[in-house]
Amino acid sequence: MTPTVPAVLAELASLVMRSAAPDVAEAERASNLALAAMLLNVAAEVWDGAAENLVQENRALRTLLGVGGRDDDLRVSALKAANDGLRAALIAAHAAAEAAGDTDRQAAIWSELRVSTERRKLSISLV
Repeated sequence: MTPTVPAVLAELASLVMRSAAPDVAEAERASNLALAAMLLNVAAEVWDGAAENLVQENRALRTLLGVGGRDDDLRVSALKAANDGLRAALIAAHAAAEAAGDTDRQAAIWSELRVSTERRKLSISLV
């Protein structure tokens, strides 16, 4: 499971609060604050691209699944809810394609999953 940006921010707030205690060793404080800074940068990057990525993915999944609709509500929570529904439908479509031996359909689904993975890569990704 990938943590949401709000969950990461809440954990970071807790980490920073703990690091502010006077009895925290300097090395631990430095390590905690460096980790917090890195995670805040990642959270900012994820948050900045979240809506765009979800809109692109939702469009691609609707096309692949042959279903209509569009993303009128551009709040991340609404886009994510639509994405979750489309991904559930994609799983069912993939299972049906496998059962039917439809290798072209399976290849199209895998192709979109690869593109989706590339779309979600972060600037710090090693691969």
